[in-house]
Amino acid sequence: MWDFDLSKAIGLMFRTMPFIGLRLAIYFGITLAYVIVTGGGGGIGYLIGSTGDAEAAANGAFWGASTGFALVSGVLYFMREYLLYMVKAGHIAVLVPLIDGQEIPEGRNQITHATQVVKTRFVESSVLFGVDQLIKGILRAFNRTVLTISSFLPIPALQNVMKFVTAVINMSLTYVDEVILAYNIRTQQENPWAGARDGVVLYAQNYKNLLKNALWLTVFVWLLTLLIFILIFAPVAAMIALFPGVAGFWTFAITGITAYAFKAALIDPIAMTCLMQAYFKAIEGQEPRQDWADKLNSASGKFKELGDKAMAFAKSKFGGSTPTATPAA
Repeated sequence: MWDFDLSKAIGLMFRTMPFIGLRLAIYFGITLAYVIVTGGGGGIGYLIGSTGDAEAAANGAFWGASTGFALVSGVLYFMREYLLYMVKAGHIAVLVPLIDGQEIPEGRNQITHATQVVKTRFVESSVLFGVDQLIKGILRAFNRTVLTISSFLPIPALQNVMKFVTAVINMSLTYVDEVILAYNIRTQQENPWAGARDGVVLYAQNYKNLLKNALWLTVFVWLLTLLIFILIFAPVAAMIALFPGVAGFWTFAITGITAYAFKAALIDPIAMTCLMQAYFKAIEGQEPRQDWADKLNSASGKFKELGDKAMAFAKSKFGGSTPTATPAA
């Protein structure tokens, strides 16, 4: 049914506890910021609005909370490169050798080691972020292409099912693009753009099997996240009640963010590791094939852009020689 070992993936989380701790600290720090700033903004708005009638106080609380929520969200938007660079890519950098049966440093040295690996591969966060964004764009375009058969079948029920499947697949792209970053780190190519290009081609060659695994994982992840949401709703509601005028909608919003923090800190790395297992197993012994590279070129302009960046990097560093796998015919 799927091609990963869940127990092994969970075991690898224990082997990389420094990164699990880092994830917990960061994502629950973010949750706390949302609670304090949103609740504080709502409280300030409530106090200002309370100079009028009850409706004015309620409106003041809502807009104050909205301002606080938007403020934290804006800060996080500018932090997203750092989060990808330090947390996700760093965790991948220590998971890759563990999956291959190699040893890694223990304790805090693990984070130092991972940071060095990521810096060696991607130099700076902007390169990693650029690679990641291109991969996501290519995968969305490719998945739309392989799923368009439903548009030729005039069966409304089937089209609705395919829309749902497409939505789930798009949610799963978070894990797929991280797996391709893992391939990039695993192969140790000096050209990160070329490594990403090869990784995308190999994904396309095995897309049916990998999509199946990604779909199962995405469904499991969101079912677990929904369960967490239900379990933590009451305690979060009690905490939100401490802030005057901030209840109702904001209780659901903060509960959702808290559940998402659990997902990002504990569930996502397990799902990512499972898909890494499936990906490495699927591509074993394979080389990127030119016919699949051609299909990707026709499906997504971003794939051509990725190739152009790989060539530009090669010219700047290797005098025009691109150290990438030769596509098989």
